[in-house]
Amino acid sequence: MKKTWWTVIAVLVLGGLVVGLLYTTRGQKQTVNIPDPNASQAEKDSAAVKAGKELSNNRCRGSGPRELTRLPMEQTDYSMILPYGLMVGGHVTPIDHQYFSPTVFNSPRDTYPVYAMADSKIVDIQPRTNDRGTEYRFVFTMSCTFLYYYDLVTSLAPEIKTYYDKRDFNIDVKAGQLVGRIGGQTLDFAVWDTTKPLQNFVNPTSYVGESWKIYTADPLDYYSTDAKAKALSKYVRTAIPLSGRIDYDIDGKLRGNWFVKGSGGYSAPSKDRSSYWSGHLAIAPEYLDNAATIVSFGSWNDGEAKQFVAKNPVDPTTVGTTSGVVKYELYGMNHYKSDGRLWDSMNLTLDPKLRVNENEFGGCVLFQLAEARVLKMEQFPNEKCAGVMTFSGKEQTYER
Repeated sequence: MKKTWWTVIAVLVLGGLVVGLLYTTRGQKQTVNIPDPNASQAEKDSAAVKAGKELSNNRCRGSGPRELTRLPMEQTDYSMILPYGLMVGGHVTPIDHQYFSPTVFNSPRDTYPVYAMADSKIVDIQPRTNDRGTEYRFVFTMSCTFLYYYDLVTSLAPEIKTYYDKRDFNIDVKAGQLVGRIGGQTLDFAVWDTTKPLQNFVNPTSYVGESWKIYTADPLDYYSTDAKAKALSKYVRTAIPLSGRIDYDIDGKLRGNWFVKGSGGYSAPSKDRSSYWSGHLAIAPEYLDNAATIVSFGSWNDGEAKQFVAKNPVDPTTVGTTSGVVKYELYGMNHYKSDGRLWDSMNLTLDPKLRVNENEFGGCVLFQLAEARVLKMEQFPNEKCAGVMTFSGKEQTYER
């Protein structure tokens, strides 16, 4: 059976998700440098620079945004760009990077060259070895407030490898310079602008373990005219924002990200560091078809991370502390192209729509906001909501 994007990306996520947990700024304690909204501009500027210094291991210079003059892959080497916000497998909350999907997805490793997007500095390269081999995560800085990164690069360019072997992560590169190669999987990519922290995370300190997440920025705002035109020609999403988004929290409402109470937030410490996402929960719009509501569990039924579409749900933006117990019936899902055909998720199509797959029934979930930032949740796998009256006493408590 031909693999769909959903199947392939789930495999990649489970194989590569640990990078977020393993990556930390070398020798520094991570913080979330967001000043009070009433802080002075000087205090905000200082916080932005401090955040960039931590993310760049104190190897940045200057401040302010810069222009990205080329894309990381040749235009003929990738078929499409998938936006921020996918929820799949262990990526329980909306994903903070885009995907450049190779033209031939199942290509051999190292098939396609990967380039620097601008004159910039590589300030970190971190490896991760799995059953497919070693993959690399790059962090580039253009100033102390503007950075970009890649992940899942399958090999290093010879010049970059020379620095890497010496553990010299202070590498000046030029726009268009070869930095590595990729094949057989996507290239992860995102932009960080520390002067523009995302405003819709109710509690930014929950993300201290992956502090770059709250600075995720729309790359379209920084591309040169030529790079922007090329990127847009391969964008799948057509809704605004075209690049997608990850911050869906609404204070006092159901929608957004939640974490098991007392767990410590996104990168909650645990004995099993490979499954820190098990305490995550998200109720958010589907990343391509925002009309659909995805319920994303870090641990569903037997402990597996799992995503479902809610069938005819109560709008999660309206569910608050006075709503009482709310039931969502959960199903699998498929994407369809504009002509009504099933989308194989391997080739570019515009604005695919999500449909409930009635043949993949998940079960029922109950939610109740006990307080503005306290949520009760209980799963009822394989049970229709019509037969579920109230909590059984086995509900879990989440917070933001």
